[in-house]
Amino acid sequence: MPASIKPNIIMIMADDVGIWNISAYHRGMMGGDTPNIDRLAREGALFTDYYGQQSCTAGRAAFITGQTPFRTGLLKVGLPAAKQGLQDSDPTIAEFLKPLGYATAQIGKNHLGDRNEYLPTVHGFDEFHGILYHLNAMEEPYDPQYPKDERFRERFGPRNIVHSVATDVDDPAEDPRWGRVGKQKITDAGPLPPHPGMDPAAKVSMEDIDADLVRRSCDFIDRSVKSDKPFFLWHNSTRCHSFTHLSKQWDGKTGFGLFADAMAELDWVVGELLAKLDELGIADNTIVMFTSDNGAEIFSWPDGGNHPFRGEKGTVYEGGFRVPMLAKWPGVIKPGTIINDIMSAEDWMPTLVAAAGGDPDLKEKLLTGYQVGEKTFRNHLDGYNFKPFLEGKVAESPRREFFYFSDNADLMAVRYNEWKITFKTIVGNLFSGKEDSTNVPLVTNLRVDPWERYQTESTSYGEWWGKKLWVMMPATMVMSKFLSTFKDYPPSQVSGSLSVEKALQALQEGGRKN
Repeated sequence: MPASIKPNIIMIMADDVGIWNISAYHRGMMGGDTPNIDRLAREGALFTDYYGQQSCTAGRAAFITGQTPFRTGLLKVGLPAAKQGLQDSDPTIAEFLKPLGYATAQIGKNHLGDRNEYLPTVHGFDEFHGILYHLNAMEEPYDPQYPKDERFRERFGPRNIVHSVATDVDDPAEDPRWGRVGKQKITDAGPLPPHPGMDPAAKVSMEDIDADLVRRSCDFIDRSVKSDKPFFLWHNSTRCHSFTHLSKQWDGKTGFGLFADAMAELDWVVGELLAKLDELGIADNTIVMFTSDNGAEIFSWPDGGNHPFRGEKGTVYEGGFRVPMLAKWPGVIKPGTIINDIMSAEDWMPTLVAAAGGDPDLKEKLLTGYQVGEKTFRNHLDGYNFKPFLEGKVAESPRREFFYFSDNADLMAVRYNEWKITFKTIVGNLFSGKEDSTNVPLVTNLRVDPWERYQTESTSYGEWWGKKLWVMMPATMVMSKFLSTFKDYPPSQVSGSLSVEKALQALQEGGRKN
């Protein structure tokens, strides 16, 4: 099949950006315009009920694997060098696209494990350049109280920026901290200090890394087009995770504060990528999506995002999970479309594979085993193929449900159509919040109360709740069906946790080995 009829694919994933930080959503209600991001809505679709996850790792894993992060064990990856990351048994979008002739690249933040075995270039990507954590982890070695002994940093500090390319040669070399190299060539691209001049070993700083990343993404696009190959680019901006350090070009740009200034830079990044497509004349054959990994981190304001929903990153409320999604798909999505149907990050894997000319029944065929190159995968995809729906060939979207897991791997709530049943809540925020079981499941109609306020602010909620108990039956059936899939398709690994309680529990379950 000629490359010209295979669409190029770009996913632009922001970090901790809230729905209300994008002017296509806030319509001027908040300060700060994002004209380039808005262009995707104008030329494509804006989604109102799109779900990421409650944290960075989970949101990224859901997109690239098409599975709920509980199934991949990627709700949290823990500390540097932890043996927790993207497993070889879990396929990625890139692994399905490469046999279809695609060039594949991941640029920017990864956060799916920092050991060599977890790097993108052994999971379907031809090349990777970026950081393996959030920004504040990269900033830790520059704290004034951080130990000056270099051995401490070598043992406990974050891994530097990584540049890697996939190879056909298996390198048996073993790094004492990061593990076996495998079929990739890895280059240490230096640390990432907050500001230029802080570290002589650094090639970029947090002030200018996003400009460097967009330059690399544009270079990948140029090379792919020159080689006449369709491409899949996953561009992961560092904006707008705390702690934000802006260059003079962006600091004070909007007059609406730090986060709005960071959003201005992020919007510029999107504009640069769109301009590259226009320059090369390939915009009409390129799918472009913009989203965020999780809900806004409001507690870190003014270095935090915003939205009208209750809760924030790390909580079970809509503010923790619901994220912006704007998608431009020429010839498929009509310009100016508003999509109110439920969709989640997991749905893009089967959708994009089908768009690239791959198997439209990937979800079903993976259940019994599906060979891709040298690998055979047997997985339960939690995502649905939205291509027929987006094309207008079917009236109803394939997704009716969404399951809310905490980053401690607890099932907190389920959404079925407009109804949300909540079993556990998180009182507080990501920093101070505690999981709290409810005496009875809370019921919310997200079309009546999308902000989830009535259960705490209305004096009539108890009476209303009592009349809606019938909702729990279909929701329970949906949840039971979902949970039953773990019998044949269990989690790939136990999700990482920073909880001492969970660590002690794991030790108890391990028992004595003698």
